[in-house]
Order: sequence, then structure tokens, then C-alpha cells
Amino acid sequence: MALPHAHPGQPIDIRPMGSRLSNEKTIALFKSEQLEVIRLVLQAGKSLPPHSVTGEITIQCVEGRIDVTFDTKSHLLEAGQMLFLSRGVQHTVAALEDSSALVSIVLAK
Repeated sequence: MALPHAHPGQPIDIRPMGSRLSNEKTIALFKSEQLEVIRLVLQAGKSLPPHSVTGEITIQCVEGRIDVTFDTKSHLLEAGQMLFLSRGVQHTVAALEDSSALVSIVLAK
């Protein structure tokens, strides 16, 4: 069964999860024709394998510290920092500590 997405106009809580973080999972918050927003949750030491998406993306660290690597360079994001990636850029995301981030993906047609 698919998880429900937020509807237009529905508030979404994106505050840090704090002590709940270790028990949470990554979820898609909403998806429209042109945009998808995901709450990425990674535990310390976990990572996403190298991948790319067809649209532009932003990765905004909400809590913890994550390392985004692309073009052989490592970019550390801490809470309150955001990174923009052009479409098709292969990248990895690794959690240096329990972390959550908002990932926005422009859905290419």
C-alpha cells in the first residue's frame, strides 16, 4: 500500500525529529506533476548508493550532518544548509550522524 502524500494546502511538519529520529524512515511528503519532496532519514554510517535523477534537486539538511559527494568532491551539510545539484549529476549521500534532510526533485518530462 502506498503512503499517502500531502494534498495542496495541507501543512507538513518538517521540524527536526530530535529523539524520534532513530526510529523514523524516509518518506515522500508530496509529489505533483513537476515536483517531488522527500524527507530523507539516514542513520549514522548509512548512505545512498551513487545515483542521479533526471531533474534538478536540492538537499536541505534539517538535522545532523550529511556528506554529499559528486564530481569527486565531498560537500558537508549541517542543519540549516542546502545544496543544489544540476540534473543528471551522479552523487552519493552519507550520514555522518543520525540525520534528516528535505530533498526536492524537479520532475523532468
